[in-house]
Amino acid sequence: MNEVPFSTVFALALRGEQTHVVRVGDEPVALPVGEWTQPADVNDHRMLDLCIGPTLDVGCGPGRMTAELANRGHVVLGIDVVHEAVGQTRERGGAAMLRDVFDELPGEGRWESALLADGNVGIGGDPVALLHRLSNVIDPRGRVVVEVARPGVLASTHWAALQTGEQRSRPFKWSVVGVDSIEATAAEAGLAVASVERIGERRWVAVLQGAV
Repeated sequence: MNEVPFSTVFALALRGEQTHVVRVGDEPVALPVGEWTQPADVNDHRMLDLCIGPTLDVGCGPGRMTAELANRGHVVLGIDVVHEAVGQTRERGGAAMLRDVFDELPGEGRWESALLADGNVGIGGDPVALLHRLSNVIDPRGRVVVEVARPGVLASTHWAALQTGEQRSRPFKWSVVGVDSIEATAAEAGLAVASVERIGERRWVAVLQGAV
């Protein structure tokens, strides 16, 4: 099977192709794209209630969160490394740009909130580096709103790939951070946990702010 760029397979997923996350030694797990392409649901709304002021949606995907924040009257920008994701976000009425979070971003140091939904704290396979980066992107009085895994899930970093049909992406590093490890992870990044909330039956969200 030929390996192709991550963005190629993720774009196919966003267009409706059934896609799985493949990890060595594990059974493939379906990528929940259907949840991401629906309008924001009641639990998404509860997460978005934690965002204040101008918000950067990191790894915005097809843009349901970006679009809903815009509907609420927020200044909001979605960023993603996949053209299809940026295009779909714009089609939903949200502002979005093709950009890696570690590249130069508009408004650095002035965003009041940065949002990491749908497990996006795993981007790049280094949560400490990601959160430290966002600590410099937000205003010193701002916050990072980050979705984390449920209690009991150990922090981990692994190699994974996306597969749809006969196409598989090149391996990429991804991390998981749970409720039990977010405090230590945030502290390494120079942030502190202001609150942790359970949203619905299976989602947990932490609000991080500058360490005192």
